[in-house]
Amino acid sequence: MSLYENSIRIKGFLGKDAITRSISNGKIFVAFSVATKSSYKDKQTGEWVSQTFWHRITAFGKPALEANNQQLKKGDYVEIEGELRSSEFTAEAVENKQQRRSWEVRANSITRLPAPGKHDVPVAEADEVSV
Repeated sequence: MSLYENSIRIKGFLGKDAITRSISNGKIFVAFSVATKSSYKDKQTGEWVSQTFWHRITAFGKPALEANNQQLKKGDYVEIEGELRSSEFTAEAVENKQQRRSWEVRANSITRLPAPGKHDVPVAEADEVSV
């Protein structure tokens, strides 16, 4: 077991259709965004607050080919396993051309999952099942 591990797993919904491109060395590149949600109860108001987070996902080689074969579309529920990567860039649109950092998940595995809440057993039958 490694002392240090850069590993991340995300389950969420695609925000747009996956973009697939061939790069100069003949390999495939895939990019898309995934939305996840987090909820918490506000201590002052007692109300539930929901936040949506967007994650940029990229893949090269075999994971990209597998994602391309799945024809990932907006709204698909997916599980992504990979590494968290960052890069620095200069924000030209900002007045003082500030240095910024961008984060992305470099996917090692991309799996389309059944949408949550959809089951093989119809609701009427599920109510009749005894445990």
